[in-house]
Formats: sequence, C-alpha cells, structure tokens
Amino acid sequence: GALGPGAPLVEVVTAQRYGVSRTPVREALRRLEQDGLVERGDRGMRVRVRSSEEILEIYDVRIGLEAVAARWAAERRTLLDLARLRRAHERMCATDPTDAAAMAEANRRFHETLWLAGHNGTLVDLLRHLHAHLTRYPATTLTREGRWKAVLDEHARLIDAVDAGDARAAADIAEAHMAAAREIRLAMAGESDDGV
Repeated sequence: GALGPGAPLVEVVTAQRYGVSRTPVREALRRLEQDGLVERGDRGMRVRVRSSEEILEIYDVRIGLEAVAARWAAERRTLLDLARLRRAHERMCATDPTDAAAMAEANRRFHETLWLAGHNGTLVDLLRHLHAHLTRYPATTLTREGRWKAVLDEHARLIDAVDAGDARAAADIAEAHMAAAREIRLAMAGESDDGV
C-alpha cells in the first residue's frame, strides 16, 4: 500500500531506493507479477490498477473456497482445532471495534484458523493468495455500520456448525458470510473517488 495503483516500478530506481542491485529487484517484480500485485504497463512494470470487476472476481472465488473450507473443517476438525477457533473468536470479541486494523487482523486470524481446521494445505495456500489480493484494497468492510456485530454472530454460528460436524450448515454460513462481505466491498468501491 505504500505505492498507489498505477505507480511505476522502475528497476533502477527501486534498486537505488533499497540499496541493492537490479537482479533481486527484477526477480521480486517477477514474483509480484505472478502473484497479481504488479502488472506490465506501457513503460514497464507498475503497481496493479484496482477495479470493481476484480473485487467481484476475488470474492466470487473466495465465497466458494470459504464454503469448502468450512465444510471440511466441520468434517475434519479436531478438538484442538475447535479450541483454536473458539480462542480466535474470543480474541475478536475482545477487539476494540474502533480499531479497523485490529479488527481486520483478528478477522484474518479467525478465517485462517478455520482454513487450517480443514486440514488441506492446498486450500489454505489458495485462500492466503486470495487474501493477499484483497490487501490492495486497504479499507476494511468491518467498519461498516453493524458489520462487526454481524461478523461476530456469523462466526459464532459457524463455530457451532463446525462443532456439531454439520458440514452443510457450515458451508452455507460461510458462503452467506462472504457474500455479505462482497456486497459491502462493492458498495465501498462505488462510493470511492477512484471507482474502487
């Protein structure tokens, strides 16, 4: 987030800025391009430009993957996984609802704990990668009126479904939870000056 969307990423300038040669900068830019965080522009590499369409694409994929993660967590969770989920939820409940960064971090930790409870490393990697894409949209949906309380309630219901081993209910709750986040994110995009 230090460089805005569309900011140029010139190898020589970047290498000088960080006091390194061009080779590690070139390699880093290549990796960032593979991760979808930078793109090729008319005059070289630049920070990827954001769009409402991209938000929709990211959330559409994440909704499906979060539902799978919740289903697998309900089917595969251990007692330790349940304890970790409850602890992550307790931390969320104790988070200052006026601290957007703390809320986002607590929420991320809860979701990652849920992903891990499904015991599928590939799914966790995919969800972490999707989450990295969302970091390009720094404002959190959790600050919207009533959203934090709704998220806490949804997470509590999700834990109950996972605890009960109700894979269908867990998937449905996770899907609805992420769909609500998508709608808020799209509304936020429509309200911003740059379209996202």
